[in-house]
Amino acid sequence: MGKQFPALDDAHRTFIEAQHMFFTGSAGPEGRVNISPKGMDSLRVMGPNRILWMNLTGSGNETAGHLLENTRMTLMWCSFETRPLILRAYGTARTVHEGDEDWSALARHFPPHRSARQIFDVDVEMVQTSCGYTVPFMDYRADRDTMQKWVDGKSDEDIRKYWADRNQTTLDGKPTGVPV
Repeated sequence: MGKQFPALDDAHRTFIEAQHMFFTGSAGPEGRVNISPKGMDSLRVMGPNRILWMNLTGSGNETAGHLLENTRMTLMWCSFETRPLILRAYGTARTVHEGDEDWSALARHFPPHRSARQIFDVDVEMVQTSCGYTVPFMDYRADRDTMQKWVDGKSDEDIRKYWADRNQTTLDGKPTGVPV
């Protein structure tokens, strides 16, 4: 039932853009594998082999730490509302931080967000679709406003302090490279 493709086509892009959330997967050469759900307006399909994902502040920063050691990344979407489908984009990614040479050019693709920690620039090497027959139907109500409320209650300095206190290392104690 699964099919593989060398790149994202128009139907894949349409499917991705219709989903309200996606999942990321990354791992260093050893230690824990990270799988994380993501939402908000934080992902752009830039072409058949390129995806940008703006990572906003969270309780951890596993992906950034993993990418310092191993650039592999998987992104996954699954349909909860329409026809059953799971789509995975396999590839490698590089991390871009505010202050890096190409931050401004990449960040302009997203709404401004004061808690943006980094942008992951994903080079898609393979796309796989599978049936998704066991994925349940779930109704989308709305995006949560919890993140925005948290950011609104913080100064830029507070956010940087949070990064310094909570986002400098992975669960395995590896550095994440987040500038503070």
